[in-house]
Amino acid sequence: MRGGLGLGHAYDATIRRINAQEGDGARLGMTALMWISHSRRPLGVDEICHALAVEIGSADINTDNVPSIRTVLCCCQGLAVADEVSSTIRLIHFTLKEYLSGHAHLFGRAHSKMAETCLTYLNFQAITDLSASPPHDPRGAPFLEYSSLYWGTHMRMDLSALSRSLALDLLGRYDNHISAELLWVSVNKGQSAAYIRSIKPFSALHCISYFGIAEVAVDLIKTKRSDVNQRDSMGLTPLMWAAKHGRQRVVELLLQQKQIQHQIGDTKYSRTALSWAAGGGHEEVVRLFLGPLFFNPESIGRRWGKTPQVMSAVFGKKYVNPDRPDKGGQSPLWWAARNGHDRVVELLLGREDVSPDRPDNYGQTPLSLAAWGGHDRVVKLMLKCKDVDPGIPSKSGLTPLSWAARNGRAGAVKLLLGRDVSIHRPDYRGETALSWAAQNGHEGVVKLLLRREDVNLNGRNKKGVTALAWAARN
Repeated sequence: MRGGLGLGHAYDATIRRINAQEGDGARLGMTALMWISHSRRPLGVDEICHALAVEIGSADINTDNVPSIRTVLCCCQGLAVADEVSSTIRLIHFTLKEYLSGHAHLFGRAHSKMAETCLTYLNFQAITDLSASPPHDPRGAPFLEYSSLYWGTHMRMDLSALSRSLALDLLGRYDNHISAELLWVSVNKGQSAAYIRSIKPFSALHCISYFGIAEVAVDLIKTKRSDVNQRDSMGLTPLMWAAKHGRQRVVELLLQQKQIQHQIGDTKYSRTALSWAAGGGHEEVVRLFLGPLFFNPESIGRRWGKTPQVMSAVFGKKYVNPDRPDKGGQSPLWWAARNGHDRVVELLLGREDVSPDRPDNYGQTPLSLAAWGGHDRVVKLMLKCKDVDPGIPSKSGLTPLSWAARNGRAGAVKLLLGRDVSIHRPDYRGETALSWAAQNGHEGVVKLLLRREDVNLNGRNKKGVTALAWAARN
C-alpha cells in the first residue's frame, strides 16, 4: 500500500510537470497518454504520431504537425516508452495504467475525443481519395487502419454531437470509402483473402449496426439513406449484424421499424437474427426477440403448430419463431447450448414453442452438443427439462454420454449418469462411452463409469477391441 501511495504521488508530480510545459508540450504529452491508455490495441509509433497531428474537424492533415517520436516521449516526461521489438508505444509501468484509470478527469471525454480524431482523419481529402479496391498501400496513412476499425467503438463509449456529425459525413460516402474495405476484412477474419476481396463490403447501416450506435442508425433511417432489410454480400441484414454482436439498442430500434423482416435468415447459413444472438450468448438481445414487443406464449400453455404469419395476424404483433432451424438443422437453442450460454438456454427452454430435443441434420441434439463441449450448467438445465431424452444418439450413434466421455467432460458425464442412462450403447464403430474414455486417456471419466454396477469391462467394438486394449495401445 505504501508503495502504491508513493507511486501515486510520483505520478501526480509528473502529470503536473507535463501540464507545466510550454508551447505545445502539455497538449502533446497529455494527449499521447490519453491514446496510450485508452486505445483498443497497442498503437504503433507512426500511428500515435499521426493521431497527435490531427486537428479535429479540419479538412486535411498538415504533415508539418506530425511530431517525431522523440518529441512525443519527451513531452510524456518519462511516463511512456517506445518498444523497439514491437515498434509500439506503451506506458512505463502497469501501475500507471491503473493510476490513469482512476484519474479519468485528466483527459476529459477521452473516447469522444478519440472518435472525433478518427473520424476527422477518415474524412480527410487525402484519405477519401484513396482507392477502396485492394491492394492497399497504408504507408502514407499510418493511422488509417486504427481509425477504420475503432472509430465506432470509441463513439459507442461516448457519443458527442461532433462525432455524430462526422460519422454521417463518412457514412454518406461509405460504399466507396477505403475504411469500409478495411473494416470488412477485419470482421471477416478466418475467411480466405481471395474470398474477402471478391465481395463488396457492407453498407452504412450495416456498419453502424455492427458498431451498435443507435443514434446514428436513427439518422440513417430517418433520412431514408438506408434499407433496413438490405443484405450485404454475405447475405446478412443490419438486424443480423446488431444481433450477432449484442448491440441491444440498435436491435430494439430496428425491430420497431414497420418494414423490418425479422424472421428471414442469411443467404449462406439461413440463420436468423435470433439465431445469431443466441449463438453469441447475448441474453438481453434474445429477450427482445422473445419479449412483449412480440408474442408472449405464456397466455397459451401449448406448443404452436401454426405458421408465424397466422400468429402475427391473430395477435397483431410480429411473431418470432424461436425454434426455426438453419440450413444445418440447428435451432437457436442448439447454438446457445453448443456455445455454453446457459442464460440464453434457460430463456429458450422457458418457451412452449421450443423443442428441447430438436436434432440437427447430423442427429445431434442441444444436450449432446452441451455434453460434447463440457458445458455443465447447460447440461444441468437440459436434464431438468422433462421433454429431454438424455439417451438420444446422433446419426453416428454417439449419445450425449458418449460425446462427453470421448472429450473427457467429467462434469457432464457425472450429470448424465445421474439420469441412469445406458453406458453400453454402441456407436457406428461399436465404441461405448467407456471405450471412448479409455482410448483417449480420460482417467477421471473412466473412474466414474467404473462405479456403475452394470459396467462391462469386456465389451468389444466392431473390430474386437476392448476398452482395456484401447488404453494399453495408446
